Amino acid sequence: MTDPAIIIAVDGPAASGKGTLARRMAEHFGLRHIDSGKLYRATAWRVLRDGGDPNDSRLATRAARNLVENDLEAPELVDEIVGQAASRVATIPAVRAALVERQRALAVQPPGTIMDGRDIGTVVFPQADHKLFVTASLDCRAGRRWRELRDRGEDEDFDSVRRNLAERDERDTSRALAPLVPASDAVVIDTTDLDVEGALAAAIATIGFRDGMPAKTSELTVRQKP
Repeated sequence: MTDPAIIIAVDGPAASGKGTLARRMAEHFGLRHIDSGKLYRATAWRVLRDGGDPNDSRLATRAARNLVENDLEAPELVDEIVGQAASRVATIPAVRAALVERQRALAVQPPGTIMDGRDIGTVVFPQADHKLFVTASLDCRAGRRWRELRDRGEDEDFDSVRRNLAERDERDTSRALAPLVPASDAVVIDTTDLDVEGALAAAIATIGFRDGMPAKTSELTVRQKP
């Protein structure tokens, strides 16, 4: 009988480092990595591509239900305008319902998945074996995003990037449906003063193991804390 899949939820605000950390953890443990934000960005991109308004629930829901694999690889997904639109479509209940169903179906395939997002540990997989909430100061996150945009050749000033992040934080944390908050049993990792290797070490230190792999919750008698 195949062992059930291990689920590790990694949540946090934009530019906190959660995506990079989730990818590195997946590589370290040989697990699948799913960036749930790509689903919302792809939904927003389809709406924008067709000339629609991301706040239009009918258009956004149709886009979410009709996503195909190629949509998740569109180069435009990294554009700042798509990211802002993604946080708008994410407030639409029917969009979230369609994408949560898809996330759950993808993640339960053995040996397991590390999924990053904003509500993985609270809504998508409240029963996840391990939950991390990755954060950093607003100025730190704005600097990371500004450098990322600069390296892609996009001419954005720091203050504008910081303002956009603050606005997105407000939308994400104040929405009525699945707001961005740490799960009650999540381990919080602040990456403000951590590089990638430091964040990875901090994350690994929170996890219990069996035969070198993350243990299922049922196999842990006490949840380890950093």
